[in-house]
Amino acid sequence: MKKFLLFFLITSSVYAQSEYPQDYFRNPLDITLVLSGTFGELRSSHFHSGLDIKTQQKQGLKVYAAAEGYVSRIKISHYGYGKAIYITHPNGYTTVYGHLQKFSDRLEKYIKECQYDKESFEVEVFPSSEELIIAPNEVIAYSGNTGGSGGPHLHFEIRDNQERPMNPMLFGIEAKDTKRPFVSAVFAYPKDENAIINGKNERVPLRLIPQKSGDYEVEKITAFGNIGFGVTSYDKQDLAPNNNGVSNIETFFNGNKSLEIDFKRFSFDESKHIKRLIDYEYYKTKRSRIQKLFVQKNNPLSLYKDAYDDGYIRVEDSTSSVYKIRIRDFEGNETWVNIPVTGKYEKPNETLRDIDANKTLVYSNQPTTLQSGNVTVNFYENTVYDDVFIDFKVSSDTIHLHKDNIPLQKNFYINYDLSNYKVEHLDKIFIARLYGYYKRPSYVHTKRKGNILSAGSKTLGLYTLVMDTVAPTIEPVNFQNKKWLSKYRYLKVKIDDELSGISKYRATVNGEWILMEYDYKTKMLVHDFNDNIVKDTKNELKIIVTDNVGNSSTFEATFFRK
Repeated sequence: MKKFLLFFLITSSVYAQSEYPQDYFRNPLDITLVLSGTFGELRSSHFHSGLDIKTQQKQGLKVYAAAEGYVSRIKISHYGYGKAIYITHPNGYTTVYGHLQKFSDRLEKYIKECQYDKESFEVEVFPSSEELIIAPNEVIAYSGNTGGSGGPHLHFEIRDNQERPMNPMLFGIEAKDTKRPFVSAVFAYPKDENAIINGKNERVPLRLIPQKSGDYEVEKITAFGNIGFGVTSYDKQDLAPNNNGVSNIETFFNGNKSLEIDFKRFSFDESKHIKRLIDYEYYKTKRSRIQKLFVQKNNPLSLYKDAYDDGYIRVEDSTSSVYKIRIRDFEGNETWVNIPVTGKYEKPNETLRDIDANKTLVYSNQPTTLQSGNVTVNFYENTVYDDVFIDFKVSSDTIHLHKDNIPLQKNFYINYDLSNYKVEHLDKIFIARLYGYYKRPSYVHTKRKGNILSAGSKTLGLYTLVMDTVAPTIEPVNFQNKKWLSKYRYLKVKIDDELSGISKYRATVNGEWILMEYDYKTKMLVHDFNDNIVKDTKNELKIIVTDNVGNSSTFEATFFRK
């Protein structure tokens, strides 16, 4: 162990001299690296923090440690990364491997002992540097589809010593890419009410003209005042048809650099502010992400470089200018967008402003409280990025809280006072968000203090009270009561709850807790008989499942095994 620590210190010193060691980390799979997701890619509520590596549409591929080190963290959760391993390396970096099917034998043994000790499938442990030392090229796990994964793949990260994710390609991890990024849309934005674009004081789509070279020209625009631009762009790689995120965007005005966005590294704390980078209102209505090439107030992202005048340009009357956008992938393939701008002052067309007397102003720099009847909604300081007018009304138990097209930095809080409710099963009521065309209720984590129900959310829209008095369902999948299971390796049960959702479950055999892995995507509970917990011939199985308002179901069965 002393030798390992000495090596750790010496190697850390050596690699500190090189910003990104190129031959230190290996491909964590022994197949050609093909990506379904790139670093920094724009996701629904965050930046993608690693590489999503395709696993040939199957699970069970060997996952190798990218370099020697020690396991510093293992986390198993129903959502997120599912089964994940974190390895700290002598050079100070940490690699992360997510959505794993299972761990290698010795790591599996270690984590299952933790699970049985805590009597929980979901665990998070932090082994010491001496417990689980990892050798070069050691198989640490097998690829899977656990957690929030939408299909079999390996999520792979490299983090610095401040736990900030970095693009693994900076370290020599390669995926073949000779294709240039492409652009699907360009927009111009007025900074304020004094700016005009093609006679309008609003976001304006610009007509793209693809060139044979692969670059783009934009039909000439007229403008006046301070304006910014936005672009919708993607990258494609050689071995995959899917659209990926780009690596770098630069803008230039009359040859001078105006702004750069570099997707090289970010912190998890700032990832939620993706809502400030994209045009959130456009995304929620059109399902397409415009990357704004200007920096608005309350934007803490560290991705920006050289933001002269926050990326806005000043267009004067009777001038001719050129605005250019250069978009690059990690391999340096680049695409240019050329936008000619003619300065022309003209009175803007009348635009109907989204403000009326029935709306309420919510401030960005101070708290705002909305109240109607037994409902209170609290917006604390810095909940919204800008001062905004929102719709607010309460009809019966339903809160109409604008619509989900305003980006929020943090939760607002809904409070219902149920003091005057005279209904049975008051303790089975929860706060739900109504979503989709059919306005289906979705459980929002609800707290109760006396007769007050409270819930926090980052999404505006419709909210209401829902009562759930129906217990979860529990159904055996691969066995029947009083049957033999000697030929089966797994015990499978399906659990479900239609309204408030599953909160917890507990399974025992002959009174002893057994590990059952839960996959919310398939609603399956699975026990592996190879855990060697079940040893008797006749066994009494008992499973208790509880939903989020406390309704519970109990399933009992007898099975035989030898």
